Amino acid sequence: MREAAVSGQSDLDSLNARRRALKARLRGRERTLAAWTSLAHPSITEIFARAGVDFVGIDVEHGTISHEQAQCVIAAAQAGGTLCLPRIASHNPEAMKRFLDSGADGLIVPMVDTPEQAADLVAWSTYPPIGRRSFGVSRAQGYGFDFDAYAAAWNGAGSLLVQIESVTGVANVDAILANDAVDGAMIGPYDISGSLGVPGQLDHPKVREAGAAVVEACRRAGKACGTQIVDPDEASVAAAFDEGYTFVVLSSDVFLLWKWAERMRGVVASTRA
Repeated sequence: MREAAVSGQSDLDSLNARRRALKARLRGRERTLAAWTSLAHPSITEIFARAGVDFVGIDVEHGTISHEQAQCVIAAAQAGGTLCLPRIASHNPEAMKRFLDSGADGLIVPMVDTPEQAADLVAWSTYPPIGRRSFGVSRAQGYGFDFDAYAAAWNGAGSLLVQIESVTGVANVDAILANDAVDGAMIGPYDISGSLGVPGQLDHPKVREAGAAVVEACRRAGKACGTQIVDPDEASVAAAFDEGYTFVVLSSDVFLLWKWAERMRGVVASTRA
């Protein structure tokens, strides 16, 4: 029994060390790489973890992953030696609490437009005295066995990334990033393009100018700035870092299957011709 208790504490210590290391990478603007899953099966996350990425993002916003499925994905990522940051669907304190209590290593929050919204997100995701996250007992706390150690470490270990996805968000990005508990920002180019009246035109000068403004704001704030590449290779990842991004999401399971299906559609068509 004593050996089991020591083992459990050692596991949490190791996980917290990895959490603090990710937070330090983000805050240090070190090059960071992530994978992204929109599909529920933990086997996908286990495969992604073998790539050695710094974390796996879960798309709860646009995917069909349930809370129960997300907990399995979180567990698969952590068992594979990486971390997991769900992207929640909305500014919802209940959802944030439930994903964090399920063991998430941090959160990605979409559509952050104002510093007031950022302050709410910080309050909902951190324990007192910084925030007002309520104390519970679930997977994150080792179902009670790790409650004290988890609660004591969380505020200094968990990561919070906000997505800047509108004209308003770009205008307020400096004030949003001024919140010390925000670790960085991720650009949402599709939503920014819609906000600018050029939906889907990701290379439009207005969209590129907005993205550059967020990159520069993150540089001034000394915080991470992220983007996602649909069909990544070494050249495209290097180009993103050269543009000033400090973390890159390397495609997603849906994008990978989409690109594979595009190529296979040509194979099918030529075979049947």
